[in-house]
Amino acid sequence: MLTFSSLPLNAAEDAKPVHHFLSTYCNDCHGADKQKGDRRFDQLALPVSKVDTLIELKDILDQTNLGEMPPKKAKQPTSEEQKAFIEQLTKALTQGREALASTGGSTVLRRLNRTEYLRTIGDLFALNMAAFDPTTKFPRDQSAEHMENLGDVLQTSGYLLDQYLDAADAVVEKVFAQQKPVKEQAWHFTKNFRSKLKRKEKDYNNAHLLVEECMDSDKHTAGFGVIEDFVDGVPADGFYEVQVLVKAMNREHPYDPKWFGTDTREPFRLGIVPGDAKVGPLDLPQPQQPMLAEVPLDDGEAKWITMKIWLDAGHTPRFVFPNGPDDARGTWFRIADQHKDLWDQFMDEDDKQKGKLGIVAARQITLHVHKHPHIRIDEVKIHGPKTETWPPASQMAVLGKQAFEPEKMLEQLQAFAGRAYRRKATDDEMKRLMAVADNRMQQGHSPQEAFKAALKAALCSPGFVYLSQETQDGSNKLSSRALASRLSYFLWSTMPDAELTSQDLTKPEVLLEQTRRMLQDKRSDAFVAGFLDSWLNLRNLGGMPPDRGEFEEYYSKGFQEAFKVETRMFMRDLIERDASIVNFLDSDYSFLNQPLATHYELGELGDPAKAHEFRKVSFKNPKRGGLLGMGSVLTITANGIDTSPVTRGVFLLENILGTPPPPPPDNVPAIDPDVRGAKSMRELLSKHRESPNCYGCHQKIDPLGFALENFDAIGDWRPRIEKTKIDSSGELPSGEKFDDVAGLKKILVERKDLFAHMLTDRLLTYACGRRMEALDESVVEKIVADLPKKNHGLRSLIEAVVTSELFLSR
Repeated sequence: MLTFSSLPLNAAEDAKPVHHFLSTYCNDCHGADKQKGDRRFDQLALPVSKVDTLIELKDILDQTNLGEMPPKKAKQPTSEEQKAFIEQLTKALTQGREALASTGGSTVLRRLNRTEYLRTIGDLFALNMAAFDPTTKFPRDQSAEHMENLGDVLQTSGYLLDQYLDAADAVVEKVFAQQKPVKEQAWHFTKNFRSKLKRKEKDYNNAHLLVEECMDSDKHTAGFGVIEDFVDGVPADGFYEVQVLVKAMNREHPYDPKWFGTDTREPFRLGIVPGDAKVGPLDLPQPQQPMLAEVPLDDGEAKWITMKIWLDAGHTPRFVFPNGPDDARGTWFRIADQHKDLWDQFMDEDDKQKGKLGIVAARQITLHVHKHPHIRIDEVKIHGPKTETWPPASQMAVLGKQAFEPEKMLEQLQAFAGRAYRRKATDDEMKRLMAVADNRMQQGHSPQEAFKAALKAALCSPGFVYLSQETQDGSNKLSSRALASRLSYFLWSTMPDAELTSQDLTKPEVLLEQTRRMLQDKRSDAFVAGFLDSWLNLRNLGGMPPDRGEFEEYYSKGFQEAFKVETRMFMRDLIERDASIVNFLDSDYSFLNQPLATHYELGELGDPAKAHEFRKVSFKNPKRGGLLGMGSVLTITANGIDTSPVTRGVFLLENILGTPPPPPPDNVPAIDPDVRGAKSMRELLSKHRESPNCYGCHQKIDPLGFALENFDAIGDWRPRIEKTKIDSSGELPSGEKFDDVAGLKKILVERKDLFAHMLTDRLLTYACGRRMEALDESVVEKIVADLPKKNHGLRSLIEAVVTSELFLSR
C-alpha cells in the first residue's frame, strides 16, 4: 500500500488525495492481484526516495493529464478528485526531484559520431568533402531512440581505432598531395562517345553522348553520360571548367506521356555528378555522387554551356538528366513495337535465332526513329585545375601561409593541435606528438613525412576524437572552451570557429548572442538535418524502399530527397521567424517543388522552368499541413509496400505526444492469428484488441494510426483500399473523437504542452549528448512552462535549451 510513515505531519494530510485516488481508481488494475502493463501502484512510497518512483509517478501524472487513465470503462473520479490528485502528485514530484538532485545525471564522455567527424575534418583542413569520404569503412554509429550522438552508446572498438588510423592517413596524404602548383591542362572530347551497349556501324551515337533517363531508374541503363576516354579522371584536386555543346532533344514528342513519366512543360535539365572508376562502374550509381552543377536547357539548336565544378583527383564528370524519363529500356521496346518494319534491319543473328528483339536492336531502332526525349552532348571540353591560391587552402589550414619549416615543427604542431583538440594542447600531448615525429625521422624519413605522421597521430588521439568536458574551477559548470564545443556540435555538427572560441560563453548574454549568430549561419543546416534525422528518424528514409512497381514516382521524381528537403525547410522557416512549434502539429503551408505539389494534389505552382525549385506554398485543404501531412513522416512510418495503423500510431505516441507505449507482451504475436473474417485493417485490429493483453495499449495506438490511413506508403492520398472505403475516424481513450486527420490535428494542437514537453526533451538530449533522466524533468518542465510567454517560438525554445542548467553543466 502507499505508505506515509516517513511523511512530516502536515504532508500526510496533503498526500491523502494521492492515496485515495490510487486506491479507488487505479489499484484494481495495478495492485497486488493484477498488474496491467507490468505496473503496480499499491507499493509506491512517499516522500519520493528513489528515481524509479519518480519515473512511475511521472507516468501516472502524464496518463491522468491525457485523460487516458482511469480508462473510460472504469470507475471515474470527480473533477475535484482529479484536480486534487494532480496537484498533490505534481508537488510530490517536485519535492522528490529536489531531494534527489544530488544524484542527478551527467553527460558521459562521448566521441564524435561519423557525421561530426566528417564535418570536422572538412573544417579543420579546409577540404571539399562533397565527394571525399575517408570513413567508408567505419562501422555504423550505434543509436538509441534514433539518436546517434549519445555518449553511452557511441562505443569505441578496436576495429574503429584501426579505421581512424586509415582515415587519418587518407586525410593527411590528400592535404599534402600537391607539393607544387599543378599546371593547367585542357581536354577535348568529340565523336568517340562509346557506351556499354553493343554498337553497329549504322548507330550514329558514337558521335554523341546521350543521356536518356533519370539517375535513379530501375535498371540504370542510360542515366549516366560517361566520357569513356576520361575514365581515369582529373590529375589533381581543384576547380575545373567544363564546357558542353548540348541539345535538349524531343521535349515534345508523339508518344504516350505515361511511357516516360516526364512533364513536357518543363525544360530539360543537365547535371554533373562526379564518378570514380576505382569505386565501381561509372554508368551505375555510386555512394558519393553529389550534384556538382545543374542547368536548364533551351529547346532548339545545340548550345555551349559552361559550368565550374570541383573535382577530386581521379574523379571524372558524369552527365545526368535529373528530370528525365524513368525507364529508358522499357520505352525503347515500346517504340520499337511501333516500327516492326525496321526489325529485320536491326536484329542481329542472335535476335533472329531467338525470334525476338534484343535490347541493342530496340535502342538502335529508337535512335533511328529519333523522336524520343533525351539529352544529346556533341562535344565536351575540360580545363583545369584552376589554381586560385598557393599553397592550397588545405595546407594553409595546417601551416598558415608559410611553407613547412622543420625547425618550427613544434610550433606548427602546437597550433594545429590547439585547433584539432578545440582547446590548448597539454605539454604531455605535445611530447607524444613530437615523439611520433622524432621516431619517424630516426627511421630515416624526411622532416615533412615525420610532421605528417604527427598530424595523423593527432587525428587518432582522444583530444580530437572526444568532446571536452573541461569545467570551471571547483564546479560542475563547463568552461567557456567546453561550452564552445558543445554549442558548435549542437548547432553546426562541427568544430567551433574562431569567433566562438574567442568569446566568454560563461556570460549568459554572450552565449545567447552567439547562439543567435550560429542559427543565422548556413552551417546550422547541419543542426536542422541532424535533429530531424534523430527526432523523426529521417536518416532511415528509404531504409525500407517503396515498391518500384507501385511507387515509381518516388524514384523518378526524387521524392526521398525532396521529402527531407520539405521537412528541413519547414523547420528552418520556424527557426528564422521564431514561429510557434504548434506549426509542426498543424499549419496551412509547406515548402514544395512542383513534383511534390503534384503528389500532394495542390495543382500548378507557376513557371515550369522552376519546377525543381522549392518555394513556400499555402494550401487550404486541412489534410495536409504539419508533420502529419508530410511525405517524410508518412513514408518513414510505412514499410515500403503498405501501411499499418499500429506503426503510425506508435510513431505519434513516441514522437508527437512523448508517451510511448510499453513493448507488447512476449506471448502476444504482432497480430493475433484468430482474426478470420476481418474485412479491413480496422476490423483486424478490432479483433486483435479483444485480447485482454492487447486492449490497454491498442486503445491508445490504433485511433492515432487510423487517422493516417488515407495516406499510402509514400504519403499519397487514397479514399479507399481496393474497394473498401477508408474510415479514418477514431476515439481517444480520453473520449475525444475525430472524423479524420484534420480532426486529430485539432486535438493535438489542444495538447500542445505535451508536444512541447516531448520536443524539449528531444532537443536537450540531442544538445547534451545524453538521455534525459527523471531528475532532469524539472528543467524540462520549466522550459515548457516559459514557452507561452514567447508564443511557443522554436528559436526561443532552442535558446532556452542552450541557456538551461543541463546544457551548461557537465
